Amino acid sequence: MQVWKFGGTSVGKPERMKSIRNLVTEDKTRKIVVLSALSGTTNGLLAIGEAIKQHKNSEALENISSLKKHYQSFIEELYTTPEGLAKGQKIIDTEFDFITSLINISPFTLKQDKELVAQGEILSTQMFAAYMEEVGDSVVLIPALDFMRIDADNEPELTVIEEKLGHLLSKQTDKQIIVTQGFICRNPRGEVDNLKRGGSDYTASLIGGATVSEEIQIWTDIDGMHNNDPRIVKRTFPVRELSFEEAAELAYFGAKILHPSTITPAKMKGVPVRLKNTMEPNAPGTLIKSDVSHTSEITAIAAKDNITAIYIHSTRMLNAYGFLRKVFEVFEKYKTPVDMITTSEVSVAVTIDNSENLDKITEELNQIADLEPHDFNQSIICIVGNFMADKAGIAINVMNALKDIPVRMIAYGASEHNMSILVDTKDKNAALEALNEGLFKFE
Repeated sequence: MQVWKFGGTSVGKPERMKSIRNLVTEDKTRKIVVLSALSGTTNGLLAIGEAIKQHKNSEALENISSLKKHYQSFIEELYTTPEGLAKGQKIIDTEFDFITSLINISPFTLKQDKELVAQGEILSTQMFAAYMEEVGDSVVLIPALDFMRIDADNEPELTVIEEKLGHLLSKQTDKQIIVTQGFICRNPRGEVDNLKRGGSDYTASLIGGATVSEEIQIWTDIDGMHNNDPRIVKRTFPVRELSFEEAAELAYFGAKILHPSTITPAKMKGVPVRLKNTMEPNAPGTLIKSDVSHTSEITAIAAKDNITAIYIHSTRMLNAYGFLRKVFEVFEKYKTPVDMITTSEVSVAVTIDNSENLDKITEELNQIADLEPHDFNQSIICIVGNFMADKAGIAINVMNALKDIPVRMIAYGASEHNMSILVDTKDKNAALEALNEGLFKFE
């Protein structure tokens, strides 16, 4: 059993959906195929929801009509038989009738908003499974809402997922391809919910872990992970192998090809993750696994924007017992993760990437500490590799590369795989280019 996930651009056109069908049936390996919504659909559904919330019903109807026309054109190109087209027509009529019915619900709550957004994945998977049936493939659609669960803290219930999915799969042993939705799930109240945007990667990893699959493949429109951001840096190269730890650091700190949560379920069950390119299916991509041997200490670099730095000083000059605990209790209270931290005897500097509750956090921190003005518009640059304690020269090489870049914070030593640097976002591109030229060897 393998798990293959395809993103929105991979299913965004009828010819691409047909190409996916060819890919997943190329050999007789049994596969669970996880699909995202067609590219552009989630944004379209969010716009419809926003119009409904603002009681702009005519605008919502126009947006629904426009989106349905797109799907109408899609199915007319996808299906080639009257029976296939009729099935596709029924799918979009049913789902768009449901979308339209949400306009009449008042108040339009978060519950309805999540039901609305889930329609993207529900549409794409039904259309794909119907197309595979049309061409005579061995396929079945298992709705993610029948097995994917999250708890009150929005964390996946791994045992429940494993039990429910195992039961459903045991009834479909004769099917080669099992299609399901990425992103969507149910919460403890049984309502439609989701794993947040980008969560289709997470779905694939949760399924791969639950079934202890041979391999999880994440198919996008990029040829695997690169050593740096090719949109910014002139010279980059693909990284063919990464450890789970390295991939997790890169994903969390900004590598766009992989959702940050993806690695954990796969790592827990030791299931390799392969990043592949739907536009170049024969390209090797990137393999993420437990044991990796690199020829150099530095593997790759990623950057994360929209960072806020908070500088906190204890009101006691020395021996501030319990100070850090009190500080982090504030961030815990407002469910705001800290990315970087540096400390001295009387001061601590932290960074956050979610400033939603910054005013409340600031207000409470002011009761236990003195604060300097926050630094906004910062970027964390994450240098990932194999930084064993007995290896010399890594930090000096990084700082030499950044000799012309103002550095706000440095975090090094907590992990054997990550060194993080905080810079002003206006200096980010220059810093990435300088690190690229200073740390990697090019022919």
